[in-house]
Amino acid sequence: MMMLWISVVLLLLYGCLLFFYRKSWQSLSNFEVTENVNRSFISVIISARNEEKKIGNLIDSLKAQSYPQNSFEIIVADDFSTDNTAAVVNNFNLPNLCLIQPNIQANASSKKKSIEAAIKIAKGELIVTTDADCIPPVNWLQTINNFYIEKKAAFIAAPVKFSYNKTVLQIFQAIDFLTLQGITAASVAANFHTMCNGANLAYKRQAFSDVNGFDGIDKVASGDDMLLMYKIWKRNPGKVFYLKSKEAIVTTQPMLSWKDFFMQRRRWASKTFIYDDKKIIVVLAFVYLLNCLFFVLIAVSFFNSLYWLYVIGFLLLKTFVEWPFVSAVAKFYEEQKLMKYFFFFQPLHIFYTVVVGAFSQFGKYEWKGRRTK
Repeated sequence: MMMLWISVVLLLLYGCLLFFYRKSWQSLSNFEVTENVNRSFISVIISARNEEKKIGNLIDSLKAQSYPQNSFEIIVADDFSTDNTAAVVNNFNLPNLCLIQPNIQANASSKKKSIEAAIKIAKGELIVTTDADCIPPVNWLQTINNFYIEKKAAFIAAPVKFSYNKTVLQIFQAIDFLTLQGITAASVAANFHTMCNGANLAYKRQAFSDVNGFDGIDKVASGDDMLLMYKIWKRNPGKVFYLKSKEAIVTTQPMLSWKDFFMQRRRWASKTFIYDDKKIIVVLAFVYLLNCLFFVLIAVSFFNSLYWLYVIGFLLLKTFVEWPFVSAVAKFYEEQKLMKYFFFFQPLHIFYTVVVGAFSQFGKYEWKGRRTK
């Protein structure tokens, strides 16, 4: 009976958290692109490592931007690629495209150093970052520019979604990432905790300088997005925003194997205890505890068959609690069709959350040919 009450209390608290996220998500109005003669000069920065097969598509999409080509530059910082990434970039021969190979040490955190090197030579007052495997829509830069000017923003987190095929792995990643994006938007809108994704970020160059860039977080393998965001938020708490606009949704590619998927999630989770933002640590710990409870219920069920009903009830209630929020986010991304898989992926989502959360704090993982602690 005690286990039942613990489950009920945790699910009620979880329901309150999801209700809060949904309310915060709905408080965000959709930002509409309008004609704006005020144009900031934008520096689009891409740190690329071994992206010869993907970076050409990104540069093509940047060539097609509605934002005038003379109002932005593209700086590709080559992060010690061992393939033909540099050659692909140079073949474009665009007047506003620059490839740099920073004079830095090759290590797990060299992505931050390569971004920093690019910012040093950047001419833009607004820095926009994305990844080499991303595709932004045609009005991406125009939307960011207009939002930046209207809000007088120091930091902008913007939407990202996964492309996917019909495989279980890619559909699962699309749903999981959709949920993370919703939480990102809601948390930023409520000024509750800081979240973002480096595939679609913008920040004022001066804001980056004011916090001394990546100083203090430069030894961490990841965190060029969220750790930087928190530094800027501490200095400019009223100038950090989420850009909710379909015109700003960047599409990126999912992992192609389960191994790569788990490695990516381990990389994301590895910086959990490095966060200075204690609120996000509390939220992550609570959600992790809730998911661990599912395994506890299964273990007890082998000794008391009645608990199998609790296991099923747990899955149903968890889905019921999450559904309104995730479906609202899916509607914005025009991915409502993914919701038909939502309940069936609950056990897999719980399993990966618990396993990745545990292993992310121990040992090493491999990412883009590098062994990282």
